Amino acid sequence: MSSYENYTQTSKHYDKTREPVGTEIIVGCFAHAQTPLNRMVVLDAGCGTGSYSQALLNHVGRIEAVDLNPGMLEVAAQKLAPFKAEGRVSFYSSPIDALPFEDATFDGVMINQVLHHLPDDAPKGFPAHQQVFLEFARVLKPNGVLTVNTCSQEQLRHGYWHYSLIPEAADALRARYAPLDELIEILDGCGFAHQGRVVPVDATLQGDAYLDPRGPLNKEWRDGDSVWSLVTEDRLERVFSRIQKLDAKNELQAYVARNDTRRRDIGQATILFSLRK
Repeated sequence: MSSYENYTQTSKHYDKTREPVGTEIIVGCFAHAQTPLNRMVVLDAGCGTGSYSQALLNHVGRIEAVDLNPGMLEVAAQKLAPFKAEGRVSFYSSPIDALPFEDATFDGVMINQVLHHLPDDAPKGFPAHQQVFLEFARVLKPNGVLTVNTCSQEQLRHGYWHYSLIPEAADALRARYAPLDELIEILDGCGFAHQGRVVPVDATLQGDAYLDPRGPLNKEWRDGDSVWSLVTEDRLERVFSRIQKLDAKNELQAYVARNDTRRRDIGQATILFSLRK
């Protein structure tokens, strides 16, 4: 369960403006497992609405999907009902740092845009991250594959045009993300050998909706990015006013383009690929 976002509510609209970015990269990473791809048993840690599981089930054998939010699990179970009926996916209400599985159960583990929701302590070295990765190491087989879908600090600064409208919330969100080099060090200390990182430069986490210049005016649009749950009511009113004034002067589209320039080069997400030592 997120330590700052109420996904019981936002799960109802989440898939309207959210895409499973980088699934083809994750499949490529899982292809390095010792088990053939179509026989792999994979853990989807913090599965949310099941979009990543849905995409991966076209490639792997079976997925065990874990989340702590009942709203997210309900949406995921409905979406993946045909796969569940075939016995290819199961759902569990569980925290990701205390998983209900035996040691060495999985050929692969994926965690997608979840780590920043942990109630962690950056100055102390992100101990909650460490506990989660130790748990992943426990349930993975030796040489099992771990993929971590996260964001770099640069991506969080320059990869989202609307973050310029909400600087305080954007700063608070960035503090929740472990810098990539630090994240790799944590992985190494938890039993993982880093293999590389890949950036899906052309993809946006909110899909086509991302470039809607009036998107922030719509709650369902905002539900696609948890940063908005960190925005104060006062700042939100100022965002509405700013967008409406830019729109009235026919400057809104130019504002979006200007603040989206770097995203085309740096992307919005980074996928780390590691093997269980």
